[in-house]
Amino acid sequence: MRILFLADNFPPERNAQAARIYERACYWVHWGHAVTVITSAPNFPDGRLFPGYRNRWRQVEKIDGICVVRVKTLITSNKGTFLRILDFLSYMVMAFLAGLGEPRPDLIAASSPQFFAAVGAWALSATRRLPFVLELSDLWPESIVAVGAMKKNCALRWLEKLELFLYRKAARIVVLTTAFKQNLMQRGVPEKKIDVVINGVDLPRYAPRERDAVLAASWGIADSDFVVGYIGTHGMAHGLQNVLATAALIDSCGVRFLFVGAGSEREMLIADARRQGLSNVIFVPAQPKEMMPEFWSLCDVALIHLKNAPTFATVIPSKIFEAMGMGLPILLAAPKGEASDLVERESVGLWAPSNDPRVLADAVLLLKQDHGLLSKLAAQSRAMASNHSRERQASKMLTVLRKAVGTLESRTPASART
Repeated sequence: MRILFLADNFPPERNAQAARIYERACYWVHWGHAVTVITSAPNFPDGRLFPGYRNRWRQVEKIDGICVVRVKTLITSNKGTFLRILDFLSYMVMAFLAGLGEPRPDLIAASSPQFFAAVGAWALSATRRLPFVLELSDLWPESIVAVGAMKKNCALRWLEKLELFLYRKAARIVVLTTAFKQNLMQRGVPEKKIDVVINGVDLPRYAPRERDAVLAASWGIADSDFVVGYIGTHGMAHGLQNVLATAALIDSCGVRFLFVGAGSEREMLIADARRQGLSNVIFVPAQPKEMMPEFWSLCDVALIHLKNAPTFATVIPSKIFEAMGMGLPILLAAPKGEASDLVERESVGLWAPSNDPRVLADAVLLLKQDHGLLSKLAAQSRAMASNHSRERQASKMLTVLRKAVGTLESRTPASART
């Protein structure tokens, strides 16, 4: 099968979308499929081009057998609303134009969270008479309101109409949680066109390992330190001020909070930690993806944190699965919902509300002091990781793509399939 995927983030960018699309595509290529990804020059989240790249009209490279077509876009940091929307729109237009010149695929797919990439994919599919598959990794634009980036207004209502239009036009809709599926069904999307494909981890890349002593020493982490690691985007959706408040409550208990990554709130968090004089907080800038297992190795516990908003009860952060692959106990601070259900059902960690630093602090201290509980959760986390392998997710996603191609073929006269 020939797959054309539109995604505005792709490696060497390091966010969840980039990892998910790249890691699945590696399996598809290995299984004999041809995959082309149209994306932008890597610049997320800081709005600065990665070394070795330029913002050209079109540049092509091969990454592990995947044909990666990069198009020129407006480049801006992952902050604010207006410029980011212009960035999204520029990608939509340029990806559509680039897609017109690509060899004819069997289908066109796009992944949210932002829907303008999906608009480009739909327009391309309509122009070339190909099936369109929409992968929904976030309830966008609902999540924009949840993080406070936009208030309910005419623009938001227009985006919601666009969202529903895309749901109607998609041959298949792939959602990452059952809560997303229920949300769509309540809004009139037929159940028969929705497939749930939960996120996963590429197990060959993530496995338990001893703490990297050299890396630990370079960041001032002692052998005796109990490290709670947050590795991921430091953005508006994550509510990380709560973690700083937690750190302030247990500043002299031998616990270190390790933050690794970038995002719109990172500088503010660093400034706040300095202002409070927190000596148990370490901030590490974004690292290459191949270094992620090394930084996970520094952690005794993986902290997954989301803002306390109802929308985030419907998501399962991808970092949960990476941490499970590393055999780390999960400490989830998020609204009760899909993620907490998974953590508790599979007995891989503890849950705490994301707006109560005292409860989170108590959970950290419990894990530090109860070595038996810590070991039990770590073993269960690694055991359950095999249920969420990226290979399994890639296979399920491929089945959905084949359904989409079959749907079009069953509706289109043979004479029109050109």
